[in-house]
Amino acid sequence: MNSVTKYLSKLSLGDGTVFRNLTMFGLEGRPEGKLEYLTLAEAIRLDVARVSEISDGGSVPELLFENSADLPVLILDGEELLGAKQNRTVNLTILAPAGKTIKIPVSCVEAGRWRRDSTHFVMSDRHHMARSRASRTEAVSCSLQRDGSRRSDQGRVWADISAKAARMEAPSATQAMAEIFDRHRTSLESYVNAFSPGESQIGALLAIGSEIVGLDLFDRPSTLAAVLPKLVRSYAIDAMESKSGDGRGARKDDAEAFLTMLAEAEIESYEAVGLGTDLRVTSTGLIGGGLAVDDQLVHLAAFASESGTVSAGSGSGEMARMSSRRRSYSRR
Repeated sequence: MNSVTKYLSKLSLGDGTVFRNLTMFGLEGRPEGKLEYLTLAEAIRLDVARVSEISDGGSVPELLFENSADLPVLILDGEELLGAKQNRTVNLTILAPAGKTIKIPVSCVEAGRWRRDSTHFVMSDRHHMARSRASRTEAVSCSLQRDGSRRSDQGRVWADISAKAARMEAPSATQAMAEIFDRHRTSLESYVNAFSPGESQIGALLAIGSEIVGLDLFDRPSTLAAVLPKLVRSYAIDAMESKSGDGRGARKDDAEAFLTMLAEAEIESYEAVGLGTDLRVTSTGLIGGGLAVDDQLVHLAAFASESGTVSAGSGSGEMARMSSRRRSYSRR
């Protein structure tokens, strides 16, 4: 039993909370891990961590992370960093060792700027847009399978932002993803205010309309509580331009089917950038990545992929058939 399957087997799925066409199913459980760490936001606020360009010249797909704290720092997949030569988003979850400096893999989310605005990056209050984050996750998995690197399809990331900005009337002189969120901040905050974490909630599975889109699962309630507003914004920005169909949210049995497919998925492991082991999920209809330390799951993100969308229209029976076909993926 791998760490993902083991962890999922001990969770309970709550009833969905619905706001407009966005539904959140809470995942509750009792954390077992005793790993101590700071989140990236905490470390930056305490001035014990800094993120900067790797040199004066910089490098689009990587940044320098300096951790001067006595604890590791958890840097989450999809977190957005603002400043320096251009805004970036983190390609996968990393637990940066205490007292060390490492390079972290990132993607640019501001195609039209390559000039220094600041010496160090600051945190934004959002994650990479949910569906774009899913496609970036898939590209990073392919990169790991192919040559052991952790690069995204940068052209696809820029194209997704450009198309999204056009649809949502959020043009930017530097083609920044940030402008899309800033233009729609009032509406986004109405979504954020509609969702609050439960006391023992350690994960969130989200759906737009009747479509299950993805989940984030953590090792403790405090991490989920700190990150949830950012995650909600990343899903809400997609929900805002989606049709709500018949007005009903996703069904709980489809959320359960998504979790079943994830529990049965094949997991590939790679040496992590920092501490622990990188986990990658690549199955028919499902893509994901995460981090485990000493066989304890610290974070997992998983998404319905374009190769097989999970939706209320398919029902649990179809999901089971998809799950039986998932092992046919090939190494690239």
